[in-house]
Amino acid sequence: MSPKDIVDEMMKGDAFSRWLGIEIFDIQKGACKLKCAVRDEMLNGHHIAHGGITYSLSDSALAFSANAHGLKCVSIETSIAHVNPVYPNDNLSVECTEVYRGKTIGIYAVSIFNQEAKIVSRFKGTVHISEKTW
Repeated sequence: MSPKDIVDEMMKGDAFSRWLGIEIFDIQKGACKLKCAVRDEMLNGHHIAHGGITYSLSDSALAFSANAHGLKCVSIETSIAHVNPVYPNDNLSVECTEVYRGKTIGIYAVSIFNQEAKIVSRFKGTVHISEKTW
């Protein structure tokens, strides 16, 4: 299966990523670029995007990038730094890159930018690479 075929298959069963409104602009083995518009139901009590939104976008980008190689992967450790607030109607660009990929472990970095190209979060994720194929 191609990276696009794999991510299309993943998205069929991923109701949360679909709810986020993720648009996939580029998918390759170990990397992807996504976009997402921030809606009112994504806001917290401070009237900014809930931190779970950028975390979830990053987690989805991690999953797509890691699984695009063709072996099923799941995250085993993640962390995020929220460096700037995300506001209603912001249009977010998500970029994931593979930092390291071994036989059973992969490490990925995700950066999210707003429509002004200002960084809003940085995420690091580690995945377990299984022997199961897509």
